[in-house]
Amino acid sequence: MRLIEIFNVLNQKPQINVKDEKVTGITSHSKQVEPGCVFVCIKGFKHDGHRFAKEAVERGAIALVVEYKLSDIGDVPQIIVSDSRCALAQLSAEFWDHPSKKLTLVGVTGTNGKTTTTYLVESIFAHADFKTGLIGTIMNKIGDKVFPIINTTPESEELQKAFYDMKSQGTDMAVMEVSSHALDLHRVDTCFFNYAVFTNLTQDHLDYHVTLERYLEAKGRLFTELLKPEYNNAAIINMDDPSSDYLIEHTQAKVITYGLNKKAHIRAENVEINANGASFTIIAPGINEKISLQLTGFFNVYNALSAFCVGFAAGIPFRTIKKGLESVKGVPGRFELIQEGQEFAVIVDYAHTPDGLENILKTAQAFVQGRIISVFGCGGDRDCKKRPLMGKISAELADYSIITSDNPRTEEPSQIIKDIEAGVKALTDDRYEVISDRRKAIERALSMAQKNDVIIIAGKGHETYQIIGTQKYDFDDREITRDVLRRMKNG
Repeated sequence: MRLIEIFNVLNQKPQINVKDEKVTGITSHSKQVEPGCVFVCIKGFKHDGHRFAKEAVERGAIALVVEYKLSDIGDVPQIIVSDSRCALAQLSAEFWDHPSKKLTLVGVTGTNGKTTTTYLVESIFAHADFKTGLIGTIMNKIGDKVFPIINTTPESEELQKAFYDMKSQGTDMAVMEVSSHALDLHRVDTCFFNYAVFTNLTQDHLDYHVTLERYLEAKGRLFTELLKPEYNNAAIINMDDPSSDYLIEHTQAKVITYGLNKKAHIRAENVEINANGASFTIIAPGINEKISLQLTGFFNVYNALSAFCVGFAAGIPFRTIKKGLESVKGVPGRFELIQEGQEFAVIVDYAHTPDGLENILKTAQAFVQGRIISVFGCGGDRDCKKRPLMGKISAELADYSIITSDNPRTEEPSQIIKDIEAGVKALTDDRYEVISDRRKAIERALSMAQKNDVIIIAGKGHETYQIIGTQKYDFDDREITRDVLRRMKNG
């Protein structure tokens, strides 16, 4: 890519005497600038990238994309744009030659179920002999190679590079989680989606979006703006969710609905849930067959339905779709059973929203023979309105609740707990306790468990850290649980 092309992509006239140099990279991270790079100044939540323009120039940036004119940076060309995030997405896609056009791209959005749905979709395509790529909360993956993640949906420069790497390594399709933040912050603006999946919409991220309406609008951009009918795409929408009407009305793409609602195009009947899995009859055009999952819970029936719709829309044979769904044994940190020979069940789950917590507790109710003991907290510097709601849900559905710390970040853990406790106290004064130290809370739950009880440890799931202040500390609910159970077993 040549420097003159940068101006053309952004619809800007080249400045006088601009050298038509070779562009070696596009980045918004000043520390990643190398000679020949174009540095895009992003106004972040904590830092304004414009402050690092001088450092970028010193590192060899040959042009700056800015939202306002900068001084004291020499004669390096400055391209002024109204939104540098949009510019970053445009330039990144152009630099890597729009790699998403060369893949079958599936985007999954919704409050809950994104991760599991992407795993199920990937499995379906893998069983259909596609080489697959995955981008999500737990990991990024190309074939069998796993790469670390920073955000649920990476920044546009990292995302386009990931697509390029996938295609370079022979990948046929990619499935990715698409967060509301990514949609609102233009990270996926230049992605060419073949299929978009909507799982559900419940309260979360209101610290950022403020209202549910704005949260829905952000999610909806995947369907209303990015899913173009000229690419023969399909919008796959959970008809049982109240937000489905908005998405169906606003998308131009072909719509495929799913759910338990008899009006849905593809639906589940005869649903059976047990501790080891879920089964249902799939009803679709020309199909009336039983599917047996190794994942349990009504919510996973919905996840499986959405993944089925993707395979169905892509023309994959039913038997292949069925194998893909039934072969998924589990997803890290999603209703993950921890077994060390104890006489009670311990389940670790990522549930960190009211709907998520309600789902896992109701699933446990379907098979529990003893008590349900919940251990959970809420993240700091995030939507505080959901805290009493989660407290009330635990008080309603669990026999005993232990309120603890999650990732408090820069908030005082005691205040977060007080917010949760308000919801618990609305229903009970004695079926709960507060233990701020998360490890001690887990130890307490395990020590009080009896035969046939079910302990739900919710909120962090696959995470291997705890954020206190601005520091990350090693902390994995699953490993701590295993350690405590082994010590209990050994006396």
